[in-house]
Amino acid sequence: MRNPQAERQQSKRTNRPPTQTPLLGPSQPRVRLRTLLRVASVACGIQFGWALQLSLLTPYVQELGIPHAWASIIWLCGPLSGFFVQPLVGHFSDKSTSRFGRRRPFILGGAISIVVAVLIIGFSADLGWVLGDRGTGKRMRAVVVFVIGFWLLDVANNMTQGPCRALLADLTGKDHRRNRVANAYFSLFMAVGNVLGYATGSYNKWYKILPFTFTSACNVSCANLKAAFIIDIFFIIVTTYISLSAANEQPLTSSHRSPHLGEEMSVDSPEHEAFLWELFGTFRYLPNTVWVILLVTSLNWIGWFPFLLFDTDWMGREIYGGKPNEGENYNLGVSMGSLGLMLNSVILGITSVLMEKLCRKWGAGCTWGISSVFMSLCFVAMIIITIIKSNLTIDGQLPPNGIVVAALIVFALLGIPLAITYSVPYALVSSRIESLGLGQGLSMGVLNLAIVVPQVIVSLGSGPWDQLFGGGNSPAFVVAAISAFLSGLIGILAIPRTRVEKPRIIPH
Repeated sequence: MRNPQAERQQSKRTNRPPTQTPLLGPSQPRVRLRTLLRVASVACGIQFGWALQLSLLTPYVQELGIPHAWASIIWLCGPLSGFFVQPLVGHFSDKSTSRFGRRRPFILGGAISIVVAVLIIGFSADLGWVLGDRGTGKRMRAVVVFVIGFWLLDVANNMTQGPCRALLADLTGKDHRRNRVANAYFSLFMAVGNVLGYATGSYNKWYKILPFTFTSACNVSCANLKAAFIIDIFFIIVTTYISLSAANEQPLTSSHRSPHLGEEMSVDSPEHEAFLWELFGTFRYLPNTVWVILLVTSLNWIGWFPFLLFDTDWMGREIYGGKPNEGENYNLGVSMGSLGLMLNSVILGITSVLMEKLCRKWGAGCTWGISSVFMSLCFVAMIIITIIKSNLTIDGQLPPNGIVVAALIVFALLGIPLAITYSVPYALVSSRIESLGLGQGLSMGVLNLAIVVPQVIVSLGSGPWDQLFGGGNSPAFVVAAISAFLSGLIGILAIPRTRVEKPRIIPH
């Protein structure tokens, strides 16, 4: 029998991480591709909600009365829940012995939480009215209800995504080809969910199709958001049912034999007690190559997060010259921004298909670096478009068609570096940490830290930073452009030339 406590003590003396024993369920027959396709379909429902969240909620929170300078603070839940929820849910699902399977209870629980969250968000203005809000100024009761729903939605999304990917890995087992196919299906449904979500967010006549959404407390833009989230509930229910009914997941017994080590292992092993401690302790064993990748990832996300926060708000403010709750220009801009994000998702899907060829030709690090420089140029283009537009139109006028087309083209082209950001860093870290014996789950947790910490920094700083320079979005995009350019330079110069160092680990 292994002694995990003794292993941790031994790892301190030998400067190597403790042994990671994989959790394996009972052997399963070969899973058909159409089954994997059905299981992966839940990504469509999840990503539909993410798309609505990214395109509509920053403008909406300002309509409720939160100043632009503080709108980004509300987005803190995304990185914070990603920091804690996703690793912990994956950890607990690994050792779950539920008769319904390890992953499906968490997926179902997350889907139900998403439905509750979007209902709270969609009806936040109405609930605020019931609680005493009146008028069109700051509706603090509605804001409190909205924030509760918003944070619950982020937690629910992070609770659902990890077990979804883990379930596909469970079903494919050691069949690496089918595992790649399963993840391709998952990415495909993510792209489909993005396109449908952004298309829904760009349509501003939902209140006519669902007239009950328009109330005394909920104006046209609020009614459109409410209707979009009601449609999201339908997608979540349908895709969750298709996914869970297709997965014939076998329960994990309380104790089983690991075919890798020939040892009896309990899922309640003390080895699982200090998961977060192990996550932070991993940094002691990382070679310089991985540190470079984590640095590039952090700079890359300092570039991405301002765009993800303020993309549609930029279109409503800087391009269409509107303000929340003042005329129709802002809402028209938000709808056009959602259309741009839909085009972005289409380009993202196309680029994902070509990813492997690009990495084989140029190398993964160089491909990532070039895409980051290209991303920086896109942000510079957004700043230039803002300046040109401000000199061409008078306040209150709609922008020229050429300006709108240029903005949509930039949105679409940003799908190229976004596709690379969603895949290349994970492959680079996975291939370099695997030899350390830390396990892929832990390696993804390490990379996740390099993503969520920059997001916290941007959430805390972008609003006040923008306010310092006039209250628009351009200052945040300046920081994004600089950060993306630096990440590109490091990726091009350091990652391809960095020697893959021999890990400090003693063979077992």
